[in-house]
Amino acid sequence: MAATNLSAALPAHVSSLPCPMAKPGYGKRSAPDQLRTPPTEAFALLPGREQHIAAFIDRLPEGASMSVKTLARQLPLYGQQAVSTALTALSVAGHLRRVRCLVGASDQVRWVFRTYWSRTAHDNEWWATHLAAETAPAGLPPKAPISPDPVQPAPAPAPAPAVPKQPNAARTVPTASSPASPAYRALAQLGCVEPRLPLSAADCEALEEQATEWLDRGATPAYLIQALTAGLPEVINSPRGFVHRRLKDKLPPRLPTAPAATSAPPRSVMMECTQCGVPGPPEALPDGLCRTCRKPAAGADTATEPATSRAATEAVAQRDVHTLVAHLRDMLRTP
Repeated sequence: MAATNLSAALPAHVSSLPCPMAKPGYGKRSAPDQLRTPPTEAFALLPGREQHIAAFIDRLPEGASMSVKTLARQLPLYGQQAVSTALTALSVAGHLRRVRCLVGASDQVRWVFRTYWSRTAHDNEWWATHLAAETAPAGLPPKAPISPDPVQPAPAPAPAPAVPKQPNAARTVPTASSPASPAYRALAQLGCVEPRLPLSAADCEALEEQATEWLDRGATPAYLIQALTAGLPEVINSPRGFVHRRLKDKLPPRLPTAPAATSAPPRSVMMECTQCGVPGPPEALPDGLCRTCRKPAAGADTATEPATSRAATEAVAQRDVHTLVAHLRDMLRTP
């Protein structure tokens, strides 16, 4: 009965104290409650201390400091150890989660620490879904509300019709108004680099498409010229046929495309263990606790084994001892 009264109305000397606020972006964040139940019903199943602290946290404003030291100063009935234990119990009950959020951009990225509070207790799946949606950077002004009669934006201009490509555009004869392509210029320079490979304008036009494929695969004009002029025979009867053959036989492979990034983007919100502060994804911190902080609870279960089991184990041990003593006595009596 006394615990219920504590959750219904806090003492005057506690509720009247000024509430310390955390830095902008830090502190308490209220999670949306599906059922706005009164504190007397929401915290009725908690122990007395947890009811008192839960009712106090529920009355704190947004952005209030939620550190253990600050809460202990505001709650003179309990010390820091008691407050820390109560926060762990409230996390297991589903009322709060401690998280760190990645906010900012460029070189101003930083982690901020928040405590999400819900008067209604929720399970781990609900908290994981809620924290996954918390990706908006802190410190940004809220979006302007939509007016009842928004002004309709002007329609975007219609895009210009696409000009169809000419099928033989790559083999167009260069003129003063249309400069030669890099492939055409590389073929035209062959005769200057190697006198045994003089190509006419018609030859360059005929081989331009093959040379363009080299450049599309990452080759440079200098590499193309070097590949066509390296290791030439003494006599070349048909320069055009020779270059055509080399362009076909020495065609470089296509550059492999960069594989798509398979690593997941960094999480903008990471949960923290309510007891020790170790960060991790929500699925790795059920009830808001890491594996190490959950071990004492598991050990307590094994330590409280039934008395009948312990008695049976002791009886078996005594029986073995008596059997061994009797066997030794028989050995000593034997002549």
